[in-house]
Amino acid sequence: MSEEVEEQFEEITSEEVDRVVAQLETLIESTGSENISSLLEEAMNEIYYLVYEEETEEETSEESAEDEWEVEASDEGGEDISEAA
Repeated sequence: MSEEVEEQFEEITSEEVDRVVAQLETLIESTGSENISSLLEEAMNEIYYLVYEEETEEETSEESAEDEWEVEASDEGGEDISEAA
């Protein structure tokens, strides 16, 4: 069963995604129909996130961890920071 899953897995490179996204951007710019442009933009975003979604999520979680540390550091003096705002 696990062999079937491995066979279905396809590696998508960032180079291929970048190339397809660039071509879709060019196509969107040359399209007169707002409906078609909208659909192409949705497709472009879906293709982009095939590779870059994980990086975006990792960056967001790292930023959240940094923000949480900053709040803890500012609260070490025992001050109630909620009244300062």
